[in-house]
Amino acid sequence: MSRQRSIEAISTSEYVTIGELVRLTGTRYSTLKFYTQEGFLPFWQPDERLTRRYLRSETVERIAYIKKLRQQGNTIAQVREILNRQQNLQLQPEPLSGEG
Repeated sequence: MSRQRSIEAISTSEYVTIGELVRLTGTRYSTLKFYTQEGFLPFWQPDERLTRRYLRSETVERIAYIKKLRQQGNTIAQVREILNRQQNLQLQPEPLSGEG
């Protein structure tokens, strides 16, 4: 017998597994695994032998965004570039007041 959590429990959980992301987003497991390997989906894994955990709300939003980019005809390389550019913008320090 499976020990899957209910969709209600998954929908309110802070962290989810890749299998739960499949259920939430309707995206194939192999696709999510590929996105993880490519660095598109950040995860938390306290020990190498433990299951990877993904922040539910941020990851579901990111998967939807990646799907949208792909539907617009972007290649994986273009998606990677877009995500990297956004990451770099988020890492830019905000100017201190009085500067500039």
